[in-house]
Amino acid sequence: MPHECVILAGTDGRQISGDAMRLRLLAPRYWLTWVGLGVLRLLAFLPFPLMLRLGRLLGLALRHLPTHFNAIARRNLELCLPELSPQQRETLLREHFASLGMGLMEIPLAWWSSPARLARLVHVEGIEHLQAAAARGRGVILLTAHFTPLEMAGRALASVAPVSFLYRPTRNEVLAYALGRYRCAHGGHPIPKDDIRAFITALKHDECVWYAPDQSYRNKGAEMVPWFGILAATNTLTSRLARMTGATVLPYFFQRLPGTQGYRAVIHPPFENFPSDSPAADTERFNHMIEAQVRLVPEQYLWIHRRFKGLSQDYPDYYARQAPRRA
Repeated sequence: MPHECVILAGTDGRQISGDAMRLRLLAPRYWLTWVGLGVLRLLAFLPFPLMLRLGRLLGLALRHLPTHFNAIARRNLELCLPELSPQQRETLLREHFASLGMGLMEIPLAWWSSPARLARLVHVEGIEHLQAAAARGRGVILLTAHFTPLEMAGRALASVAPVSFLYRPTRNEVLAYALGRYRCAHGGHPIPKDDIRAFITALKHDECVWYAPDQSYRNKGAEMVPWFGILAATNTLTSRLARMTGATVLPYFFQRLPGTQGYRAVIHPPFENFPSDSPAADTERFNHMIEAQVRLVPEQYLWIHRRFKGLSQDYPDYYARQAPRRA
């Protein structure tokens, strides 16, 4: 089903098009954003090994900024990987920020790489599972999680099939324009993350939707589900959507390989006996798959998110004692 990829709305929520849109995008308040996009475009021409080296240096530099991200990530590592020694967790924390920097440098790689360059860098496994699910009809949910090479994961997926993806809308109109244009250029279609109706419509039109429900969620439909053995507020929408639409659910994971080997994308076989009568149990089942992937490449998971939140006042405040400090 064809879509209009670039959709721009003003701060009042009304859609803008034509000359009015172009004039708004040229406003002085967006000049710095345009400069940033120009820099990203130039970075896309760099050799892949140099991009990774620069990304690593960028990430290590970002770690020293006075933000809460260091403390949040450190606390998450303490909670999720208690079997590691404090020194091992500090080393992992450092590598995580290096991975974050590489993830930022992968944005121009994902947006502007030619199909030939992408094919040299990314090996996709399990395409047959996606093809079989698409042939079945009723839509496909490609279930993933927030790892640092997320932008490359989306580009790799769009290279093998048209795919819709959920995104968080931004008030910066130039950035919204760029995200819509360059993510859509290779076969993607954006769905605002809170537009569940559009999500359902896409599935009912037999589309593939790429979905990452692993972050903290306390809205309608949230349940307390174990995450690395700790109960946390979690989105159980996947199970309910699969029951409502009959969509096939395929886990999808993407990892950055060591050195300059490139990337590995894996589309797993569909979940059997899914959904069950328990959305929480279904969600826990996928959580265990994410945990296994995290243990495979722990530095690449997005540890800077406050994952451990509850649905009641008596839930422990796992981050209360964490204050920003220089590493």
